[in-house]
Amino acid sequence: MDRQPPRTTSNEIDLYIRTYYSLLRSSGDVRVRAFEEAHLYSASSLHTGALSPDPDLAAFAYSAGRLPECIHQIRRMVLGQSIEQLARAGFPVSTWQTVRSRGRRRPLRWDGSATLAVFVASASDIDDLVPIVAAYQIEWNKLHGRLAASGHPAAALADLDDPSVAEALGTDADGVRLLRAALGGRWGDGLAAIAAHELDLTLRLTDGTFREYQRSAQSWWRAIEAARPELMRRPVYFVSSNTHALANLLGGYAFAHQDQLAEYLRRENTEGLGARLDAALASGDDSVTSNLLYYGLRAYLAAAPGGERVAAVQAHDAQVGITTIESPARIDVAAQVFELARLDPRHMDPRVRMPGMEQLARSKAVIVNIDYPLGMAAYHHLAAVTTGLDEIRGMYIMGKAATLNARVGDVMISKVVHDEHSGNTYLLRNSLHAADVQPFMRHGTVLDNQKALTVRSAFLQNRSYMDVFYREGYTVMEMEAGPYLSAIHETAAPQRHPKGEIVNLTDGVGFDFGLIHYASDTPYSRRQSLLSKSMSFFGMESTYGCALAIARRILRLEIERAG
Repeated sequence: MDRQPPRTTSNEIDLYIRTYYSLLRSSGDVRVRAFEEAHLYSASSLHTGALSPDPDLAAFAYSAGRLPECIHQIRRMVLGQSIEQLARAGFPVSTWQTVRSRGRRRPLRWDGSATLAVFVASASDIDDLVPIVAAYQIEWNKLHGRLAASGHPAAALADLDDPSVAEALGTDADGVRLLRAALGGRWGDGLAAIAAHELDLTLRLTDGTFREYQRSAQSWWRAIEAARPELMRRPVYFVSSNTHALANLLGGYAFAHQDQLAEYLRRENTEGLGARLDAALASGDDSVTSNLLYYGLRAYLAAAPGGERVAAVQAHDAQVGITTIESPARIDVAAQVFELARLDPRHMDPRVRMPGMEQLARSKAVIVNIDYPLGMAAYHHLAAVTTGLDEIRGMYIMGKAATLNARVGDVMISKVVHDEHSGNTYLLRNSLHAADVQPFMRHGTVLDNQKALTVRSAFLQNRSYMDVFYREGYTVMEMEAGPYLSAIHETAAPQRHPKGEIVNLTDGVGFDFGLIHYASDTPYSRRQSLLSKSMSFFGMESTYGCALAIARRILRLEIERAG
């Protein structure tokens, strides 16, 4: 039997966590400077240049990408769990502007001046946000120091490509590109703000109770039930993934509008996808054609910001029994409900189809798919889902992860998960296997029988932390599996999940269960990091390989039942 790994391997990380939680108990504003020393000496693997006087542009880019573009105007951040709670604290956020970040689905409201309201769905949002803001401020002030010493006035920074600006920042052309991407569309304003002043942000946590997290999740589930109440008493397959993969595979909009998408890609020459799609169509390659269509569809929808094209996709999906509920109860975790009996096999991805598809017309089951929550929010959301359903036939968790032994784009299927939140090690019977994914992978590798570590935050890990777990055979690092498994344990046991124990779920949990991740980061080997670039089209193979395994598993089980 797998032995229990150490509860923690880094005193520096533990000290950092204790520091910001104790400070945020204050009823007033807390300066981010109060966290900086603990952050600097935590030796975070995502902020390796924290102690260096030279700017760590990768850490700055990672942090900036998870904050809204208005962040260069912000001086104060207030954290709360609901609009009502923030209003009681004196922040009328219902009248504020909704803003978003590129790298986090976290609801944000901006007063148009210097205050940003951040909605937290669980303690994981705090664990995620505090290190992001601390790293952002540390690197901002390094950049400010460089620009101030160079003598460049803020008004002279309109051209980031000016070699003298790059020289003042102590970087090269690659660094300039990274900084431009970090600052977003308003990079000129952002750079001018960095040159103009040091950053001295404050944080205030208005409240942070476990009960309020549960209430928020229950409100979210009630909003989903209210959208399709007649379906929630049916047998359910629950999936946590994203809002595009299953809808594309089972809804078929991209295939039904293949000519329209191909023409758009040829005309716009998006990453040269038009020519690649023509070659795939000519060769009859379903895998490449499908992934190109799905990737092109994303660009096609983004090119019409008014939402008309998104509405057209959802109208098509509705005709085949797919309902999308955007941000239920004002929580930014969208949901989709699929009626299996109404799906049209003619429009499905060819890789999904299998013998017996006609049997689905007799199925009463539905798929409830949600856009995966962050960290501990997964526990609260799944607890709300399981208390609201009569029959669960299957549950499948799909997400991104860092890998300590594989490559970006590989797929990992785990049979053991250690959860840093509960201290539990969960032993699983995973219904997904390498053979379920490998047929859809041409470049990546599929690794099953892996061991996963659920961490508190991407920043809250360092080299010594990873070394110890790597020696214990843990090679997958992610943020949701542990909280999900704690909630799943409570569906099969008469008591709440334990803490600090080995929890054996290999005898089953009363329904089919699958856990699968695709690698988006390699922090141990540093071959590619979350800090460096997005997976872009390269990530389509592994993302859709995972989704295909889940979709085919569900359809196969329902065909067997109906038959």
